[in-house]
Amino acid sequence: MRKPMIAGNWKMCKDVNEAVELANEIKRSVYDVENVEVVICPPFTNLSDVGEMLIESNIGLGAQNCYWKDEGAFTGEVSTGMLKSVGCKYVIIGHSERRQYFGETDETVKFKIKAAIEKGLIPIMCVGETLEERESGKTMDIITAQIKGGLEGFSEDYIDTLVIAYEPIWAIGTGKTATPGQAQEVHAEIRKILSDLYSETFASSTRVLYGGSVKPENIEILMKEEDIDGGLIGGASLKSDSFTDLIKSTASLYAEKKG
Repeated sequence: MRKPMIAGNWKMCKDVNEAVELANEIKRSVYDVENVEVVICPPFTNLSDVGEMLIESNIGLGAQNCYWKDEGAFTGEVSTGMLKSVGCKYVIIGHSERRQYFGETDETVKFKIKAAIEKGLIPIMCVGETLEERESGKTMDIITAQIKGGLEGFSEDYIDTLVIAYEPIWAIGTGKTATPGQAQEVHAEIRKILSDLYSETFASSTRVLYGGSVKPENIEILMKEEDIDGGLIGGASLKSDSFTDLIKSTASLYAEKKG
């Protein structure tokens, strides 16, 4: 059975003092949770301090982005080696906001996934469609193109740590959430794409998270769907009570599923 993951994407929020305080609150609240993989992804400026806070805890540190070169004259960029050096275990790649505002493409996603894996980081690759694309019936075409483009040339063994996050762009920060049925349909299609590209074994073992206005109030109905393995959480990850509620609800549901 796939172990669920709840990952908090703090985006461009929290200064270093606020970040350390929030991380400490979360750490104290979920110290005994063992059956959910918990990840928090603060801004770059907070990674080192938050990373120290999380040493020997059950919470993994992640970054929100990376660059694919090891070093060089790339002003403003941060390499995967730098992320590794401050304790990162995960990195979000290809988030819709990076694609929308900063020119991220399927090709740069591929470069970043390779750089992450080469440094031993777990890539959380984001895919998702706009409202216009959904309404015109292009959702599956968009998802297929993003997955194929982002994973082009990689073998199954090479990307065995990969996590995919399906984030319908129309549901990010809008208060709108895909219905459980809509989310499940896309998650199942993602597994079919992975099965066609690689194998059924790889497809069934890869974790696929849902992201898009996930809250404590809707996590239970989402997690009951067969192919949803957790969430990439935005706004609800910025408050310790809502984020820990999400983690604990997911832990309880996973325990029930295991029976």
